[in-house]
Amino acid sequence: MEATGTDEVEKIKSKFMSAWHNMKYSWVLKTKTYFSRNSPVFLLGKCYHFKTDESGELSTDGSNFDKINTEISGNVEEFRKDFISRIWLTYREEFPQIKGSALTTDCGWGCTLRTGQMLLAQGLMLHFLGRAWVWPDALDIDNSDSESWTAHTVKKLTASFEASLTAEREPKILSNHHQEALKRNCDGSEMRNEVYHRKIISWFGDSPLAAFGLHQLIECGKKSGKIAGDWYGPAVVAHILRKAVEEARDPELQGVTVYVAQDCTVYSSDVIDRQCSFMDSGKAVTKAVIILVPVRLGGERTNMDYIEFVKGILSLEYCVGIIGGKPKQSYYFAGFQDDSLIYMDPHYCQSFVDVSIKDFPLESFHCPSPKKMSFKKMDPSCTIGFYCRTVQDFEKASEEITKMLKSSSKEKYPLFTFVKGHSRDYDFASSALHEENDLFSEDEKKRLKRFSTEEFVLL
Repeated sequence: MEATGTDEVEKIKSKFMSAWHNMKYSWVLKTKTYFSRNSPVFLLGKCYHFKTDESGELSTDGSNFDKINTEISGNVEEFRKDFISRIWLTYREEFPQIKGSALTTDCGWGCTLRTGQMLLAQGLMLHFLGRAWVWPDALDIDNSDSESWTAHTVKKLTASFEASLTAEREPKILSNHHQEALKRNCDGSEMRNEVYHRKIISWFGDSPLAAFGLHQLIECGKKSGKIAGDWYGPAVVAHILRKAVEEARDPELQGVTVYVAQDCTVYSSDVIDRQCSFMDSGKAVTKAVIILVPVRLGGERTNMDYIEFVKGILSLEYCVGIIGGKPKQSYYFAGFQDDSLIYMDPHYCQSFVDVSIKDFPLESFHCPSPKKMSFKKMDPSCTIGFYCRTVQDFEKASEEITKMLKSSSKEKYPLFTFVKGHSRDYDFASSALHEENDLFSEDEKKRLKRFSTEEFVLL
């Protein structure tokens, strides 16, 4: 009985937490984001120009399209369509209970796991859909909905409290928008893309069976000493994503692998070994690789000398974003304009969506409006991600990034390096990180703990 009472208290606490976060972050979502008319906007390697003869700013929510010419309006719409097409993964509530806890929401602690999910989702979108793909329904998401989110949140706070006391669940109102989408006459390519679009989102569903869902990521995190409710750092999440991809059993995912850099070093032969493997039949198999590089952009604060490098990284089409944020508040960085980062915020708490049902609603997995943040506010601890489909792509990317690292580094040592050979060829590197086993090695646990507590030395 005592345990049951504790569980009930935890559930009520979780409901208050989710309602509080909705109250807190709905103001952020309601705020319009303005972009300069005279500076290019970069989004995961794509460049958009809103340039006009007039100076000033414009909003990307479409509210002032009448003030700009048709050409610029079209470019803004293309940017909006591209941004909205990225997969947005946020706090959720009322999902199946996380094993070993009473938690049915990740409000207040799961933001870095969510930004890690967004980065991995972008890598999978590049793999299955390509960078040119955009969601046909992207512009049908009505950004004006955000105007009523604050009022809705107040109602939800009251409803959550009442439901907590009566042990009732809030009724879920599912959108009928997906039914309209089914009526669209699609050709074979569009149908295939929509299948993969839904499949990728389903891999991130909030259920124990989803390959990259919160439940599975937490299971992977347990092997490094993390439990549900803990705060996860960007470097720890990089290793958790690697383990989750290794353990994924869906045949569609066997063509993708993840490599995590060691001590800010990418060992080329280790990456290529991950990309090239042999089946039991002796047949060679080539995999695409998502490379994750945990780095630190300064001491207690971000060193502004690294800004140009970060911009350069986000200008590359094979960049899948950055797991970063402000201190103790994680964001998914996907682009920039001038000295401001463009990001998606995972802190808005949404209701659980059962992705196992046919034609589940997609709207809550796509962010209606981008947000901007000054580089100066960026937490120095982050993880950078790249996607390389082939070994040739990796070799080309490593050359291009190495040049960028050298040109942007004002210090003697670059932010991270690519070196030839395997990690085992170097005395100071531990090969334990590459052991193919189900558990983290002791050496790896120490490395993860060091990154998570942010106690490592900058060269």
